[in-house]
Amino acid sequence: MAKLKKLKDELIYCGKIAGQKNFTPGVSGNLSARYGDDILITVSGSANGYLSDEDFVLMDFCGNSLEKGKKPSSEKMLHVEFYKTRPDINYIIHVHAPYLSTFAACRKALDEPVMAENVFYFGQIPLAEYGLPSSKDLVEKTARYFKDYDAVLMANHGFITGGKTLMDAYLKLELAESYAQVVFNSKLMGGAALLDNNQVEDILKLR
Repeated sequence: MAKLKKLKDELIYCGKIAGQKNFTPGVSGNLSARYGDDILITVSGSANGYLSDEDFVLMDFCGNSLEKGKKPSSEKMLHVEFYKTRPDINYIIHVHAPYLSTFAACRKALDEPVMAENVFYFGQIPLAEYGLPSSKDLVEKTARYFKDYDAVLMANHGFITGGKTLMDAYLKLELAESYAQVVFNSKLMGGAALLDNNQVEDILKLR
């Protein structure tokens, strides 16, 4: 039980920081973590920026709640598929951060080599085709990217990322939102000067 409490405290803190930075406005998004052979996830209708111990539920890898009277997030199967596809992923953050959501709403991937750091950490952030939120269609269209990417935009929806540690997942969110903001701002100034293929290859060799 102490381990479970610690895990909840970590996710509560992460949600609070994400909320303070307006990465997860209002009742939107969800957080989760592996817990042995199960998954700890935020309950349906919770607000990531204002979580308490009661805003979490344990579920199995079929998406079934293991706690009577508690309903997992409607995006539970998105988390399940990410964990199934990537044994190295232990934490998942799904949010509707403004700049990332702007690219999702415009159905534009973040795939331009604009900054060395973004090439190094992401390569690119692909865009999954639109699927109705919480639907099997959304899961299938998004999950096809999980094998090769740690972060994915979902058309007209939001952003999802995963990490080995919670800090890893959160920092990817922070970097991705900054990446989206830089790309957005550069377009207002006439477009960024993109790195060429040789420069991209040199950056990727540093991994």
